Amino acid sequence: MMYSDIPAAQTLVFYFKSKGVKNIVISPGSRNAPLTISFTKNSFFNCFSIVDERCAAFFAMGMAQHIQEPVAVICSSGSAMLNFYPAVAEAYYSDIPLVVVSADRPSYRIDIGDGQTIRQENVLERHIGYSANLKQDVSHATKTISKYGESLLENSQEEVQTHNEKEIAKALAVAFGEKYPVHINIPFEEPLYGRVEEPSIQIQRIEIKTGLGTSTEENWDELSKIWSNSSKKMILVGVNRHSVIEAEVLEMLANDPNTVLFTETTSNLHHPDFFESIDSIIAPIEKSESREELFQKLQPELLVTFGGLIVSKKIKAFLREYKPEQHWHIDTKKANDTFYCLTKHIKANPNQFFKRMGANGSDESNFKTFWEHRKDNYEKKRKDYLKEIPFSDFMAFDRIIKTIPKGYQVHLANSSTVRYAQLFAMDPSLQVFCNRGTSGIDGTTSTAIGSSIYSNMPTVLLTGDLSFFYDSNALWNKYLRPDFRIVLINNSGGGIFRILPGQEDTEEFETFFETSHQLSAKHLAEMYGFDHITAKNENELEVGLEEFYSSSERPKILEVATPRVLNNKILLGYFDFIS
Repeated sequence: MMYSDIPAAQTLVFYFKSKGVKNIVISPGSRNAPLTISFTKNSFFNCFSIVDERCAAFFAMGMAQHIQEPVAVICSSGSAMLNFYPAVAEAYYSDIPLVVVSADRPSYRIDIGDGQTIRQENVLERHIGYSANLKQDVSHATKTISKYGESLLENSQEEVQTHNEKEIAKALAVAFGEKYPVHINIPFEEPLYGRVEEPSIQIQRIEIKTGLGTSTEENWDELSKIWSNSSKKMILVGVNRHSVIEAEVLEMLANDPNTVLFTETTSNLHHPDFFESIDSIIAPIEKSESREELFQKLQPELLVTFGGLIVSKKIKAFLREYKPEQHWHIDTKKANDTFYCLTKHIKANPNQFFKRMGANGSDESNFKTFWEHRKDNYEKKRKDYLKEIPFSDFMAFDRIIKTIPKGYQVHLANSSTVRYAQLFAMDPSLQVFCNRGTSGIDGTTSTAIGSSIYSNMPTVLLTGDLSFFYDSNALWNKYLRPDFRIVLINNSGGGIFRILPGQEDTEEFETFFETSHQLSAKHLAEMYGFDHITAKNENELEVGLEEFYSSSERPKILEVATPRVLNNKILLGYFDFIS
């Protein structure tokens, strides 16, 4: 075994090993050499090299999202670590335990005009669970310290070691216990490449408790009474992991005549009696002459939510205007007041909560039945609409989603991609992921690749052109599995801006909002070793999808070209058609 000769590097390695942090994503650099040496020379760790720091952080986050345990990402000093920030923010709002480790320059090198130095301490503090700022070892490069940073020698090496161990222990406790990203910043003085075969330190066993999972005392009898007496209940499920809700709970909720249960593609919940396309229910109401009456019919007495963030803007707008009498959010960690009417945060597991509520009481309403008729109507009309429209984003998503092989892991890019996906039913066997914490287009490909590393099934990423090209450095690594697949919907720009209010046919709009382009993924595919398939019409898409999922020695990109100026008309026409 080989170690860096710097105590702080050894300490971090020992703590990671003792807590089971096995996966280490490293962006190359010099200042982080002590960490690179220590991790790569220890067979306990699985180390991955990703050059682009933004890609590296999303890669690590995707892996942590998939395996549900902390994954570390390590970088050099200076601006390198600032490129971690988009993934840190996503991890913060998605409850993913990303462990950011940044090598830093000594304090006496900062703000004096030295290269690759910035103020790294606490730089991520607004979007992490804990900032661990380690102290510089004074037993290493002592002559240099005495020359430039003499005040550091006021602390003994033993005091530095005690401080560093406590800080690392706190950071890992938050990552494991509260599922927050954390930041560990470590200053190193040169020389950076010294190695020893035997460590110079032994770590203590520091146990730190966190507050996550601390349940509040609930009056379950009172909650159950409200539940049973509510004739109009709405359950709305956001981002949710596959298979976490038990089958008996799903059946109980599906059989409740007083409950309308809205799911999203990202909720990974499926039942024939659930409502999987929220916008297809609400959009026709918005266009109806009986808008007020219908929205009042849909307005719940009791709203129960669980899971992560909601995609549908329409359901958010509806519930903010037609507020329920009570809104309960079920989560062991936090409750967002998304609709400005939160009345109770119930710190419980959703399975536990719904079992305690039990089956509905004897008083039945026609709440669910009324909306089931509306659901049947839009499902029939959607089929009719698909027979009438030309090749477009809408048609392509219908065909693509229908043909994803059972059991695949599916990653969705944000913007248009995830919103189109909400309109079509996914097979229940598919595991769906999407970065909905901040809902950015950055890092979606990197996240999918990181998540694929330990998946026992193939992965397919559905993405748009801007998301794909923006994160194209994600393909720059040697960890792509041959069964990794990318479906790229290339509509030559940010098509969602043609749907949003303010769309206009001007050069300024096309340049600064839609960002129209003529790029193709063909040359990127060749450069990074992907097979590339193109589809420009319905027939080519059908043929391409058959080839796309066949076994191969290389990953594949299916690039689907759709008409830039037609897609928005067809999507908006769908809502008119079902109305």
